[in-house]
Amino acid sequence: MSDRPNGLTYAQAGVDIDAGNALVERIKPLAKATRRPGAEASLGGFGALFDLKAAGYDDPLLVTTTDGVGTKLMVAIATGIHDTVGIDLVAMCVNDLLAQGAEPLMFLDYYATGKLDVDTAAAVVAGIAEGCRQAGCALVGGETAEMPGMYGEGDYDMGGFCVGAVDRDKVLPRLDAQKPGDILIGLGSSGPHSNGYSLVRRIVERSGLAWDAPAPFDAPIDAPASGQTLAQALLAPTRIYVKTVLKHLKAGRVSGLAHITGGGLVENPPRAIAPGLVARFDWDAWVPPPVFGWLQEVGGVSDQEMRRTFNCGVGLMLIVDPHDLPDVLEGLVRDGEDAFVIGELAKA
Repeated sequence: MSDRPNGLTYAQAGVDIDAGNALVERIKPLAKATRRPGAEASLGGFGALFDLKAAGYDDPLLVTTTDGVGTKLMVAIATGIHDTVGIDLVAMCVNDLLAQGAEPLMFLDYYATGKLDVDTAAAVVAGIAEGCRQAGCALVGGETAEMPGMYGEGDYDMGGFCVGAVDRDKVLPRLDAQKPGDILIGLGSSGPHSNGYSLVRRIVERSGLAWDAPAPFDAPIDAPASGQTLAQALLAPTRIYVKTVLKHLKAGRVSGLAHITGGGLVENPPRAIAPGLVARFDWDAWVPPPVFGWLQEVGGVSDQEMRRTFNCGVGLMLIVDPHDLPDVLEGLVRDGEDAFVIGELAKA
């Protein structure tokens, strides 16, 4: 193929292959640090292999999930705080795997932008690697897409993809094991996690506060302020529950589990509950993080709208037999979870 001195290049069209290669080199150590039995986390190939036998499974089923971070990314982009949204990306996928009883094994990400900024992308991927570390899964690859004209200056979006496994006899929910009187355990959230941020951003706009203003809700009344800005507080990453919950799933002590995401405590619990049964919540059984009270007051949001939009302080809901309640609840608290009884199953 002959040289054309006046011909256009890919770089002139807005795609910088060298920047992409620089990003890969920057994130290789991050991926390597997430190695786990069954996976060798190396980047650069066309696919990734996983050895289920090395991971200790006898009769496994594969489970896959995919998710994004939603308009929470707009807060990160507006403020230049990019190091936590990667944790959100992993959390939204791996917590969903728990709802099937599955252990996260390997994770891939998709990062798309108009013009690749290596520092921004590397900060995002560092968060992804941290999320994988928290979840015990390997970051085995991904895709970075530079698409001039598709995104505005500084904008980016991303998707996450996770593969997990569960032995056949441990798949959740176990609907035939559920009955009236089973206990609902809530695991505390770190805030809105990654849901409802279109409403959150409207409420912040209504408040008149700048993103760098001190967070008005980051500490209880009379407690020392944490010094967080409004943006930092709202960018608190989604909590990852894998390491504290998985042992109880493998022990067969949980018959259902709901990840409380979009749809809140109204839409998500029924997905883990047997027909003919409903969740009866004691709404006074826990105190949501202060951010929710601020959002409700400033936004004038009704109780019902709060409960069907946000997690309201409950990031994960477990269903357990009353006989197993002490072991599960005490074990979760001992492992550092803010765990509490939030209700029980009842006949519909």
